[in-house]
Amino acid sequence: MYTIAIILEVIIGILLMLTILMQSSKGGGLAGGFGGANIGTVFGVRRTSDFLTTLTQWLAGIFMVFALVINLWLLPRGEQKQESVIQSGPPPAALPPTQQAPTSPIPGSK
Repeated sequence: MYTIAIILEVIIGILLMLTILMQSSKGGGLAGGFGGANIGTVFGVRRTSDFLTTLTQWLAGIFMVFALVINLWLLPRGEQKQESVIQSGPPPAALPPTQQAPTSPIPGSK
């Protein structure tokens, strides 16, 4: 179940990136580079823009829901006590005592 959810999340992420890149911007977007410029002739320019905007919103919502589901319900819980690398290592060696520098008066002060 966990691997299927991860695979679906990756596929939705890729589709989301493609729909965002296909939307026209001031430069025409990537739709023209991938032959998507002809999609406007199928739906009409206005309906194509509305379709890509709606598709982007749905894919973003599904992406967020999948991310929450994977993180809250599908990931294994950390109920086992695990030591960190620092805790499992040998105890720290004792540092040598530091010597105090003799306090000498600052020249010119009383």
